Amino acid sequence: MTIGQEFDRSAESYDSWMRLALPGYDEIFSTALEIMPFEVDKAIEVLDLGAGTGLFSWHVFGKYPQARFVLCDLAPKMLEVARERFQGYEDQIEYVLRDYRDYQSGRRFDLVISSLSIHHLTDEEKRKLYGDVYRSLRDGGVFVNVDQIKGPTPEMGALYWENWLGKVRAAEAPEDQIQASIQRRTKYDHDASLVDQLQWLSEAGFVNVDCVYKNFFVGVFYASRTSHASPK
Repeated sequence: MTIGQEFDRSAESYDSWMRLALPGYDEIFSTALEIMPFEVDKAIEVLDLGAGTGLFSWHVFGKYPQARFVLCDLAPKMLEVARERFQGYEDQIEYVLRDYRDYQSGRRFDLVISSLSIHHLTDEEKRKLYGDVYRSLRDGGVFVNVDQIKGPTPEMGALYWENWLGKVRAAEAPEDQIQASIQRRTKYDHDASLVDQLQWLSEAGFVNVDCVYKNFFVGVFYASRTSHASPK
C-alpha cells in the first residue's frame, strides 16, 4: 500500500483525528498564522505541499480571505475532502493530484506551507525540497512548515513518544486510531532533528530561519526568501 492509499483510508476522519493526535493543536496553528507577515487584505498566492484535506490552507484562508491557493497532494480522497471544505470558493483554489517531490509549476508564490507531511521524506529528499521551495518563492516570500522533529538523543525520542501516547489517550482517542497511527509512523515516518532541519533551510538560501514554536516532537518552522520578509 502506498502512502497516498494509506491516508485515503482515513480521509473522512482525518480532521477529527488531528484534533486528538496533535497536542497543542490550537496553539500550533495560531502561531503559524501569527508569523505570516502579509497584510490581511492582500491576495497572496499560496502553495500547500501535502495539503491533504486542506486543513492548514483553511486556517490560512481564515486570515487571508483574498488569497489564492494551490493544494498539492498525492491522495485523491484527501483532496476530495478539501474540495468539500472550500466549496463556494472554487475560483480561489486549484487542486493538484501529484507527489509534490515532482511538482514543478514554474510559478512563484508569496507563501509556501506544509503541515505534517515533509517528515515522510528521506533526509536527502527534504534537503532537495527545501531548495525547490526557496526557488518557488517570490522575493519577500516565506515558508511555514508544521512538522515533526526527531529527538536529539534516543532518550529524548522515547520521552517525546511516551508524552504523545499519554496525551492522546488522555484525550480519549480511539485505540484503533492510535494503533493505526503507530503503524503509519513506523512504516512511513523519517523524522529529522531540529538542528538538521534548520541547517538545511539555511543551506537552501533562506534567511530568518527558526523554529518559532516547539511542543515536544512537533515544531513550527519559519524561513524567508529575503531578509526583508521578517514577521510584522
